[in-house]
Amino acid sequence: MTHIEGDVGHVRVEVTAGGREEAQTLAEEAVDAGLVACAQVSGPITSVYRWEGRVHTDEEWRIVFKTADDRLAELTAHLVDRHSYEVPEIVAVPVEGGNPEYLDWVTESTRPRP
Repeated sequence: MTHIEGDVGHVRVEVTAGGREEAQTLAEEAVDAGLVACAQVSGPITSVYRWEGRVHTDEEWRIVFKTADDRLAELTAHLVDRHSYEVPEIVAVPVEGGNPEYLDWVTESTRPRP
């Protein structure tokens, strides 16, 4: 694999979902659409949060997406459109380094297909 030149950065995007099936579907659709190179589903996790003035404790599933940063806006719109939550957690964390070959694969996997 050759190193891709340019200013392409990478992000890890964390999302939670209310169930395993929804998390799996969100992961598969994002990979299939070419918006992410990889999605990892883990859980269950316990989330404690304030919503509409009350403290809630719920079981959720976490999805971690790996993508090029220039795909973030489209990925976010895709997830908001398909997620069951009124206001889904979608948090992007920049990748500051890593295996250049892996990061090249992430970039290549998220390029729009002809």
